[in-house]
Amino acid sequence: MEKNSLVFDKVAQVNVTEVDTEFAETKVTGNYQSFWQLMMVLVGFTFFSPSMLAGGQLGVSLTAKNFMIAILLGNLFLAVYTGVLAYIGQRTGLNLDLLNRKAFGTRGAAIPSLLMGITQTGWFGVGISMIAIPLSKLMGINSYVLVIIFGVMMTITAIKGMEALKIFSSFAVPLILILGFYSVYLSVNEVNGLGNVFSDTPMNSLTLTQALSIVIGNFISGGTTTPNFTRFGKSAQQAIWATVVAFFIGNIVMFAFGAVGASVYGVADIFDVLVIQNLTFLAIVTLTVNVWSTNNNALYTSGLAITSLTKVPLKLTTILSGTIGTVFAISLYDHFVSYLNILGVIIPPVGMVLIIDYFFNKQAYQTDVNIKSWNMPALVAVATGVIVSLLLPVGISAVNSLVVSGLVYGVLQVLNKRGNNEC
Repeated sequence: MEKNSLVFDKVAQVNVTEVDTEFAETKVTGNYQSFWQLMMVLVGFTFFSPSMLAGGQLGVSLTAKNFMIAILLGNLFLAVYTGVLAYIGQRTGLNLDLLNRKAFGTRGAAIPSLLMGITQTGWFGVGISMIAIPLSKLMGINSYVLVIIFGVMMTITAIKGMEALKIFSSFAVPLILILGFYSVYLSVNEVNGLGNVFSDTPMNSLTLTQALSIVIGNFISGGTTTPNFTRFGKSAQQAIWATVVAFFIGNIVMFAFGAVGASVYGVADIFDVLVIQNLTFLAIVTLTVNVWSTNNNALYTSGLAITSLTKVPLKLTTILSGTIGTVFAISLYDHFVSYLNILGVIIPPVGMVLIIDYFFNKQAYQTDVNIKSWNMPALVAVATGVIVSLLLPVGISAVNSLVVSGLVYGVLQVLNKRGNNEC
């Protein structure tokens, strides 16, 4: 009898250690993160080289006034959008894919989850290339070899989930801040003062609408995945503030780092700016850790999406996503602008429909029961937002798709509730 008891105790201990601390398929009931831990993960997510590259594009194309307007308005929009999603994630304890099951139905959720899995896998591939290609040119190593090396290493760390996100963010955030501010200091000194950084007649030309499209489109797809991280928050207030710091302040800092150097030296790529400033070694180390931290978040999101679709364990789907992203990394990088435009159109409607559905049907998000297999109005709203955005020749594509899908779904929800009341 005593022997059997020992066996049962060992089995119980094994079961305890095998608890899924990532809560890929369930509501979060542990592994909660403090405000600072959550903020570091989210800031590490937004501290990404493409943001500095986008800032560089604005720096060589806008006056100082228009640059400030673009980054303030664009990132304020992102902060509000992601802040609401952060609130929903924390209040429900559900990741984006589990939230999609509520909004789109248990089967209908496969569509947005598939979109998210594909796009974040692609984002992972782009990130790898943004380190591998400059290093290849600098060191004379074949870019495909570097892509494979970085792809494997980043995939290995992403398997560790939230723990890896915290660790890499704690390294990446301070490093990029130190390097970024030092680069800005050198740039300002080069032109004898901050007032001389931006040209009154930029070498390129962007309208304010185009600039806002770049700012918002640059991270709105990643911002839609915010619930994947804020569900671990200890309070809604902490989750919202951590998100606002990341997507408003963090993004502004990234754009400023890229824009100042680009405007002074006339090159949009932050890596080229750092080489001109004789900061090559620091640039390699810092930007590698920087991209690595963001790629961990992207791959984590992709793994969650594929797990939701296939029920395969998160570690295996993360490996699968990492492999696919690595294989297509160079091709995705070559079509980066087109890829970014696609992300900005098809992902925001998913987040907007989710937001509206949550506030119309809050009670449904507090139970473990999913009633609908398909929520056709939600899918129709997303499709309408995407189509209208693609056809509409004016405005900001990401905002157009988000607003149209939101209006369509909001109207359909009101009509549905009115019809139910009359019955």
